[in-house]
Amino acid sequence: MAAILMIDDDIELCQLVADYLAMDGYQFDMVHDGVSGLAKAKSGNYQLVLLDVMLPGLDGLSLLKALRTDNYCPVLMLTARGEDVDRIIGLELGADDYLAKPFNPRELQARVKAILRRVELAHHDNNQTAQLLDVNQVALNPRNRQVQCQQHDVSLTATEFQLLEMLMRNAGQLVSKETLSQQVLGRRLQLYDRSLDMHISNIRKKLSQFTDDEKIQTLRGSGYLFLSGPL
Repeated sequence: MAAILMIDDDIELCQLVADYLAMDGYQFDMVHDGVSGLAKAKSGNYQLVLLDVMLPGLDGLSLLKALRTDNYCPVLMLTARGEDVDRIIGLELGADDYLAKPFNPRELQARVKAILRRVELAHHDNNQTAQLLDVNQVALNPRNRQVQCQQHDVSLTATEFQLLEMLMRNAGQLVSKETLSQQVLGRRLQLYDRSLDMHISNIRKKLSQFTDDEKIQTLRGSGYLFLSGPL
């Protein structure tokens, strides 16, 4: 069963989450400061990190930035309700999702399951039979989860990889935001939810390091389209 690390200085909340997730059989560790949390998150012993933004010693956003230099363990950010800036920055830095405090434990459970499902797909889904995708100078290999743009390696989180794979499998066709949200994020698209936009923005930035050509087109209010060739 997956091992989860929660980095949050609210000890009572950590214990509540531990008790709730224990019902699903998850292994659970908790740390209450940023410095110790970063060390544990980098250990490679966890399949998911629940990360609070406000932490003593090292704040959550700084921790995430440091973690993403060489580690792509999925991260679910825990933010104060109404702190949209923290959510946007967290997604820009590579968080897989966010949840506003106070949250319903059932919602946390659903987010955890959705993220871990993406991780499971990243390691096992069709690895032996999935076909290499090579579209518009971007190559995506589902077997080893590698992406190259003009033969340069591109590092993506599990969420970014799955989004790009879905868009490339439908190259030249519009994929709606609702479809992407349901099939990749594991939830219905919600009003004012910027998660998809930020993940797509991150993919664009990473690809743009190696090409000036637009790869992903936004159809405002509708969805995204991976271009099958240069404009």
